[in-house]
Amino acid sequence: MAIITGASRGVGAEIARQYANEGACVMINYFKSAEKALALKDEINAGGSAKAEICYGDVTERTDMDSMVKLTVETFGKVDIIVCNALADYQFNPASPGASIETVTWEMMDKQMRGTVQGSMNIIQAALPNMKENKFGKIVMIGTNLVYNPVVTYYDYNVSKAALVGLMRNLASELGPHGIRVNLLAGGLLQITDASSQTTPEVFGFVANGTPLRKATTVADFAASAVFCASDLSNAMTGQSISVDGGLTMP
Repeated sequence: MAIITGASRGVGAEIARQYANEGACVMINYFKSAEKALALKDEINAGGSAKAEICYGDVTERTDMDSMVKLTVETFGKVDIIVCNALADYQFNPASPGASIETVTWEMMDKQMRGTVQGSMNIIQAALPNMKENKFGKIVMIGTNLVYNPVVTYYDYNVSKAALVGLMRNLASELGPHGIRVNLLAGGLLQITDASSQTTPEVFGFVANGTPLRKATTVADFAASAVFCASDLSNAMTGQSISVDGGLTMP
């Protein structure tokens, strides 16, 4: 049973689809996109087997995350997997104030830190008692390869994702004895999400030509890696930050 934060659209929605296709039940967390969350639930449940439910929740509010975990356990019995996918609104625009130390503000940094780091802490702390009781858990965090190679210096976004790597490694060290694995997927420029919707074909082509595979990573490609991290095939892995970008970065 998986909780996926920010799952009504984009990467989170595709992870929910692929998890359901593999037989998992999914709790689709949404914040603003209730209609999209409901449509995704109906899509997943169209086969007649109720594998998906939706739940409103602001990841920066611990009480919301407590309520979502409670609903998840009541609906599906337990929490096996958490995907920390929720992201504060962001557009990858090199002309944005966040892309320069001269124009970025602490308020911008704080917004991303709260959405990324505090949001991950809140859902993990809410679900941890259930995972410890079951002596098992998979936590999948969504990062960025810009931490390893900041080709565009999105200070607010990149710094929050770098902090997420530190959080992941500490969690892996502490929670391993409880049978809980924690890993992070560092995505590149994905084709196509809301955040990359303004990216031109020329930029996608430039990124693709810089990879050994000579292709841009799609949302479906990335979600497949999240399936691997949640499956038994990754049981010997924890504390790892894995680039999912066609080999563009090799940390």
